Amino acid sequence: MPEGVMNGPEVKENGALPLSGPFRLDASKYARIFAQRRTVYGRTLAMWVTRGTDAGRQAGVVVSKKTFRRAVDRNRAKRLLREAFRLSRHRLAPDVDVILIARAGIAGKRCQEVMRDLEALYVRAKVTDRPADADRSERR
Repeated sequence: MPEGVMNGPEVKENGALPLSGPFRLDASKYARIFAQRRTVYGRTLAMWVTRGTDAGRQAGVVVSKKTFRRAVDRNRAKRLLREAFRLSRHRLAPDVDVILIARAGIAGKRCQEVMRDLEALYVRAKVTDRPADADRSERR
């Protein structure tokens, strides 16, 4: 393949797909979401959500040192939240931005459980673009 040409998203050595720059919030959007947020709580995470204007479906991740004392635990929580968002972001309406806040319940959970919790929060916050049943029927 010619140098500089990419075919799809960059895959890391461990097989993970990163949550790339266009899908991450910048500082000004954090401030906007903080000011205009609507909060929804789940077992493993809390979600601050707001309707954006331009490039939507972006996420920020917050993991506090107060909740997770060890850096390895904070990093795992961040990885779980980023991966759950990456896999479920297609369900969000195009103009939605979210901040995902890890709660103590995320410790020891698998990505699939966190993703289920996140998708339930999408429904409760009424920010889904299409229902989960539509996703299931497409797979058949």
